[in-house]
Amino acid sequence: MQLRYSFRLYPSAGQRSALARALGCARVVFNDALRVREEARAAGLGFVTSAELSKNLTAAKKTLERAWLGEVSSVVLQQSLRDLDAAYRNFFDGLKGKRPRMGAPRFKSKRDNRQSLRFTANAAWRITVGGKLRLPKIGDVPVKWSRTLPSAPSTVTVVKDSAGRYFASFVVETDPAADLDHMPATDAVVGVDLGLTHFAVLSDGTKVDSPQFLRRAEKKLKKAQQTLSRKEKGSSNRNKARHKVARAHARVTDARREFHHRLSTRLIRENQAIAVEDLCVKGLARTRLAKSVHDAGWSAFVTMLEYKAARYGRQFHRIDRFEPTSQVCSVCGVKDGPKPLNVRAWTCGACGAVLDRDINAAVNVAKAAGLAATACGAQVRRAPVPAQRSEAGTHPKQPTRLVREQAGIPGL
Repeated sequence: MQLRYSFRLYPSAGQRSALARALGCARVVFNDALRVREEARAAGLGFVTSAELSKNLTAAKKTLERAWLGEVSSVVLQQSLRDLDAAYRNFFDGLKGKRPRMGAPRFKSKRDNRQSLRFTANAAWRITVGGKLRLPKIGDVPVKWSRTLPSAPSTVTVVKDSAGRYFASFVVETDPAADLDHMPATDAVVGVDLGLTHFAVLSDGTKVDSPQFLRRAEKKLKKAQQTLSRKEKGSSNRNKARHKVARAHARVTDARREFHHRLSTRLIRENQAIAVEDLCVKGLARTRLAKSVHDAGWSAFVTMLEYKAARYGRQFHRIDRFEPTSQVCSVCGVKDGPKPLNVRAWTCGACGAVLDRDINAAVNVAKAAGLAATACGAQVRRAPVPAQRSEAGTHPKQPTRLVREQAGIPGL
C-alpha cells in the first residue's frame, strides 16, 4: 500500500530564494506547455505530444527570454511536463466515466495557495547522514523528522503552502505484515453517526464532542482579516498581514487534521469493523449550517477511516445516505416516521424503549452494514408500559378470560 509522509522543512534565506526560483521555473514550463496545447486545439490541430513539448523546452533554454530556466534542475522542469500530462489524463478519464469528473488543466499563478515541485531519482537527491534533505542546486535543507519512513522513497515533492511553510512529501510503500502487527486483534464492531453538536456518536453509547476549531478561532481570524483589509494593496505590510491570516487558518486546519487522525486511529485500533453513513456534504454545505459542516470536516475524517481500515486489515462499510437510521427503532425495528431536529429523544410506541436520537442512529448504521452491533452501554431502556384495560386488576394466580378460553377452562 502506498502512503504519503510529510515532514516540515526549514530552509535558510538562500535556500528559500533557490526554492522560489525553482517553483517559478516549474510554473513557467507548465504554463508554456499548456498554452501550446490550447493554441493547437483552438487552431484545429492535433494534440501536441509530450516529446514535442520536451523539444520546445530544450530550445527555450537556448533563447535569451528563457535562458534562466537552466539555473534549476532539469528534472524539475521535465516533471512539470509530466504533471501536465497527468492533468490531461485525469480530465479525459473523467469525461469517459473512468473516474470522478474534474475540470480541464488551468494556468498556474504565483499567488496560488499551494505550489510544489517534484524531484525524482534522476535528480540525485538524497537524505544525508545528518538527517538533512539534499536537493540539487538548492542545498542541504533541515528536516523535522516526526517519524521514520517505512521504506526508501524514490521521489520527493517540496510543497509551499499559503502560510509560507515548506514541506517534504514522500510516497512510500508499506509492509502489510508489519501494519497488521501494529493493531491488536479484536472482534468489536461499531457504527458511527456523524453530527454537529457531537462530532461522532458510537453505537456503544460513546459521544465525541465537536471541537469546532473554526468557531473558536473566529475572533482572531476576524481581527487578522480586518487588519489585512486596511493595508494598502501591493504594499509590503499587506503581504505581511496576508501571511498572518494564512498562518491563522493553517493553525485551524492543522488542529482539525490532528483531531481527525487521533479519533480515526482510535476507532481502527479498538474495532474490527466500522460502519459510517454516506453523507451528502455538498448538499449540507448549501444550507444555513454550511460553516459548521465545513468546520466539522466529515469527508476528511471518513477518508482517513477508509484508508486506515484498508491498511490495518479492518472492515469498513459505508451505508446509503437514504437509510432511515433516525426513523427506525433500534430495539424492535419499527419505523415511526421522520422527526424534527429538536427531538433528541423519544419513546417507541411499539416496544416502549426510550431512545436517544444519535445513539439509535449509530446502532442502525451498524445494523444496516450487516454488523452484529448491540447498544452495549447505550442509553436505551424500556419505559413502564401501562397494562391493557382487559387485564387491569387481574390477580397473578387468576387466569384472564382469553387465557381460560384458549385453555378450555370454563368461566366461573
